[in-house]
Amino acid sequence: MSPQPRIGHVPVNGLAMYWESRGEGGTPLVVVHGGFGMASMFGDLLDEFARDRRVVALELQGHGHTRDIDRPFTHEAFGDDIAAAIEGLGLGEVDLLGYSVGAGSVLRCAIQHPDLVRRLAVACFPHRRDGWYPEIRAAFDQMGRAQFEMLRQSPMYAAWRQVAPDPEAFPTLIDKIGELNRRDYDWSKEIRALDMPTLLVYGDADSIPPAEAAAFHALLGGGRRDAGWDSSQIGSARLAILPGVTHYDAFASPDLLRAVSAFIA
Repeated sequence: MSPQPRIGHVPVNGLAMYWESRGEGGTPLVVVHGGFGMASMFGDLLDEFARDRRVVALELQGHGHTRDIDRPFTHEAFGDDIAAAIEGLGLGEVDLLGYSVGAGSVLRCAIQHPDLVRRLAVACFPHRRDGWYPEIRAAFDQMGRAQFEMLRQSPMYAAWRQVAPDPEAFPTLIDKIGELNRRDYDWSKEIRALDMPTLLVYGDADSIPPAEAAAFHALLGGGRRDAGWDSSQIGSARLAILPGVTHYDAFASPDLLRAVSAFIA
């Protein structure tokens, strides 16, 4: 049985952000969950990542153990929060892994605070809003507290309610996630300027078409030419398409573990 993680809250930008820490040594890996999720959504993957390094899982504003504040959800603000948590916990330079909403947040952290990031892993998130399938964007357009009665039957809600400091705040969380997902964005220019090694991970049945994953990879300089017989032209950007994986199970996939572990080794 894995030892219990160390836990706590770190003050960041008006929040008391919840964190869990496992393992020791190496470059710390900071992991950020998806929308409506929390650290536990990654299941056993956090313990596996922590076999040879310290792993710190953060919970974003209004998620899990982290109480909401009077501030809209934006990926830019979440990126600043992650950076403040890294500094507040004294982690130094880190590797970052985020899934879905968490992926957009770690991407913004890397854009806004590149000096804190050694390697970046982005799972299941496109570089522009139009990169989501049309039916996903349509679902985002309808997302709000009217869906609470449906979502309150889900295991996701049950897990959240067990730990939330304000158990009645879930309808507000739905509203804020909906508003976040409706915000238009295209970060192509800023992504082209990133210079840390970056891994993009998607399922082959994701909410983002493989063509959009390839376009994101190209912004980082990947997939533009043959790597050469000696791999001398391979560059520092990586793209992993996980077979038989969807947007809704990628965060617990053993293939995600293998792809990220190889990248940050």
